[in-house]
Amino acid sequence: MHQDLVAALDIGGTKIAGALVDSTGGLLVRAQRPTPSRAPAEQVMGALAEVLAQLAASPEWPGVRAVGIGSAGPVDAKAGTVSPVNIPGWRDFPLVGHVRECTGGLPVTLVGDGVAMAAAEHWQGAARGRAGALCMVVSTGVGGGLVLGGELHPGPSGNAGHIGHISVDLDGDSCPCGGRGCVERIASGPNIARRALEGGWRPGPDGDGSAAGVAAAAAAGDPVALASFERAARALAAGIAATATLVEIEIAVVGGGVAKAGEVLFTPLRRALAEFATLSFVQGLEVAPAQTGTDAGLVGAAAACWNLEGR
Repeated sequence: MHQDLVAALDIGGTKIAGALVDSTGGLLVRAQRPTPSRAPAEQVMGALAEVLAQLAASPEWPGVRAVGIGSAGPVDAKAGTVSPVNIPGWRDFPLVGHVRECTGGLPVTLVGDGVAMAAAEHWQGAARGRAGALCMVVSTGVGGGLVLGGELHPGPSGNAGHIGHISVDLDGDSCPCGGRGCVERIASGPNIARRALEGGWRPGPDGDGSAAGVAAAAAAGDPVALASFERAARALAAGIAATATLVEIEIAVVGGGVAKAGEVLFTPLRRALAEFATLSFVQGLEVAPAQTGTDAGLVGAAAACWNLEGR
């Protein structure tokens, strides 16, 4: 039996995943349930409790000494509450207290999912060994997390690095967050698809009207699809350049479903970044695809737990 394990939870609008993670980042036991995202608070907590119960039934469970949670946000690490935009039943939901109860009083660390991804990439991925990094998730939404001075920097509430809600277009569309012209409003998958459809792009024979469909069309040279990705890349570049100017990061790591578009995204992103990041101390900024893949949330929730314990 392994000692010194973390029970990691990755909570999103689609699924609640759990794993027992060892000190090398190995996922020993896994459990998963669909998120009943439109259900009342208790039902969502019920799905999470089932995930924990499945992990607790494992012979490895006695080695668990803490729980790490990466949740869709916003989160409030101080209060131990979550209010994920995509789980309407959870508003100021006291998640940390409930999880502590479910696990017999184990210590619980809560961070936003972008911070968890940053923790994973700094521990096991493209930001390993870097003193300063911005790690981003670009998918249904746009989130992120920061590594500063070689350490994870979640901020007091666990949301620092949330690049999706930096405004990059002062006269842009209003964003569901209440702001205007946010990175997310331009660069998230649904907004890339929306812009392409508004520009006259139509899905191919497979009927895929998502950002993945737009990426395939862009790779084949469709000008409207290319323009939608160009616009998304410029929004991301503006947000990355602003962050680099503020806190002097060395690398921006981009993951999430939209990053799977590969060079359709990264080529215009690097080009736009060269245009926006012009000051001497941000010119050398690297951009790299994330390496931790679909397990980033779980690996990162565990990494955040080890990183932040005792701070």
